[in-house]
Amino acid sequence: MSERKASVTRNTLETQITATVNLDGSGQAKFDTGIPFLEHMLDQIARHGLIDLDIHARGDLHIDDHHTVEDIGITLGQAFARAVGDKKGIVRYGHSYVPLDEALSRVVVDFSGRPGLVYHIPFTRASVGGFDVDLFQEFFHGFVNHAQVTLHIDNLRGENTHHQIETVFKAFGRALRMALSADPAMAGMMPSTKGVL
Repeated sequence: MSERKASVTRNTLETQITATVNLDGSGQAKFDTGIPFLEHMLDQIARHGLIDLDIHARGDLHIDDHHTVEDIGITLGQAFARAVGDKKGIVRYGHSYVPLDEALSRVVVDFSGRPGLVYHIPFTRASVGGFDVDLFQEFFHGFVNHAQVTLHIDNLRGENTHHQIETVFKAFGRALRMALSADPAMAGMMPSTKGVL
């Protein structure tokens, strides 16, 4: 499989964003977005997906976080699409369940070429650390539309909003790791059955 790296820059009236990804990385991450809680969640994608991420963003945060969060999702989705290329040799489908204390989330992804988002997170609070949690849906919409993936996100239970969203991002990273692998066993998601009778 050829090197799977890409860098995309997106400039609009509201934002200037550069996203660089290495799908065969080690989970290294660098962020400069001005939105600390989003950076904390993006770090989960890198760590659990073993994907190197470097995202720099300047946006109209003096108004609110909306444009910046959505455009980061768009730019990251474009970078993923470019890095994945023709998708030859990947598993294509990925899924993961992740718990954190009382919270449990499931994420399923298909690098189908058909964008679609099914999103069920019954948040117990409207914000965490000053961040409007409704904006996570905008992030994922931007990602799926430009990465050209089908994505199902379900928070199955949870009372702490931070835990709810953190389980989603960890599961998202792990589902990406499985889908982008050439072999699910190599992705560390399931035991190898090679040599087992």
